[in-house]
Amino acid sequence: MARILGAVFMLAAFCSAQGVDPKPPLPSPTVDEALQAKLAALIKDFRGDVGVYVRHLPTGRGASIRADELFPTASLIKVPILLGIYDKIDKKELDEGAKLVYEEKRKYAGEDLLGSFKDGEKIALTKLCFLMLAFSDNTASLWLQELAGTGTAINAWLEAHGFGSTRVNSRTPGREKDREAYGWGQTTPREMAELLVGIREGRFGAKSSCERMHRFLCKTYWDEEAVSSIPPSVQVASKQGAVNRSRSEVLLVHAPKGDYVFCVITKNQEDQSWEKSNAGYVCRRFL
Repeated sequence: MARILGAVFMLAAFCSAQGVDPKPPLPSPTVDEALQAKLAALIKDFRGDVGVYVRHLPTGRGASIRADELFPTASLIKVPILLGIYDKIDKKELDEGAKLVYEEKRKYAGEDLLGSFKDGEKIALTKLCFLMLAFSDNTASLWLQELAGTGTAINAWLEAHGFGSTRVNSRTPGREKDREAYGWGQTTPREMAELLVGIREGRFGAKSSCERMHRFLCKTYWDEEAVSSIPPSVQVASKQGAVNRSRSEVLLVHAPKGDYVFCVITKNQEDQSWEKSNAGYVCRRFL
């Protein structure tokens, strides 16, 4: 993915609150032919399917490959969950300063930090959001999905804001077949990228809420793939995801020559290993 990310940097080098339209059209970048060709060349031998979407915000130039095709979200679904939480906060249905009581029955198998809490311990709602975004804590994420009104409410928000493909599937009545096909959630590279843009531009709720969400997204622990190719002096909002046959990453980079957004998602990977050499991880570093 490092070489493809280098191609994205070529684009950046080349390109020298409230209130929301309920269904804003998603942008289509003006195709940079050189970038498009380079991205196509970099993924042509990948054993599986790759979707890529890149847009330089000031100029609208970019590239896309299978950008409107459905892919598994894996942990990228935590971005819509965050949006669902802050929609509830803006509507005064949740208190951003709330302290919640953890119950051991919520523990999700794995190495989640929240899962190490004792029954009855208290945790702030904002700390749950931090755990979900920074560490991709699944126990925190499933609790937040419930607090946001479940996948049903989050999907309604997505539909109302013009995101017709991105959906929460897990623990969402009526989406059992979608879960079998895509897992926890489904999205397209374009939609996932433009969700980050909407947060950055303050279009998804109160200005303070969008700023808070943006800050959460700038604090990932999982920075060894695409994020690792960006200098640490450059701020990046991002989320990463991984399941056996899919690897995904979305970034909004505050580059010196203007913000750009970038999303790459794989599916149907032949390589299902969990080593750093996994083809999906390598693809993300190249991009």
